[in-house]
Amino acid sequence: MNSRRKKRLTLAVALIAGVAGIASLLLYALNSNLNLFFTPHEIVNGKKDTGEKPEIGQRIRVGGMVTVGTMVRDPDSLHVEFEIHDAFGGAITVTFDDLLPDLFREGQGIVAQGVLIKPDTIQATEVLAKHDENYMPPEVAEAMGQTHEKLDYSEQKKTEGYQYQ
Repeated sequence: MNSRRKKRLTLAVALIAGVAGIASLLLYALNSNLNLFFTPHEIVNGKKDTGEKPEIGQRIRVGGMVTVGTMVRDPDSLHVEFEIHDAFGGAITVTFDDLLPDLFREGQGIVAQGVLIKPDTIQATEVLAKHDENYMPPEVAEAMGQTHEKLDYSEQKKTEGYQYQ
């Protein structure tokens, strides 16, 4: 093999090794920032199709309804704990050490992102509250010629008219 072919082969091998190294670093970075979505039932019992449960220390997202009567606030700090559940009977505890969103309340749907610290407890770094998809700001409703609240036009009200109290 002459020196020109050796240089080309060395350059090709170095190029392939560099691309492989960059690809592996990129995949590692993407994998460490991956947040898998689970429901409370899937955290407790595992995914339906694979039976896979999240591991303690894993970053996950969990969505569900805030269970009424389970919210406990620390009066000296922003720490709050509450339970969320889903339609399948799963329930987990969420702890959060920051301000909750304005739309947050018991009985409301939320998505919490954080780290699983116990098999049934997540330490949330972010809590997102779901708003009503039928909501329309009053200004937009007026611009579209609609009313902000849905009116009840039952047969009784049509015949009797509205009575103000």
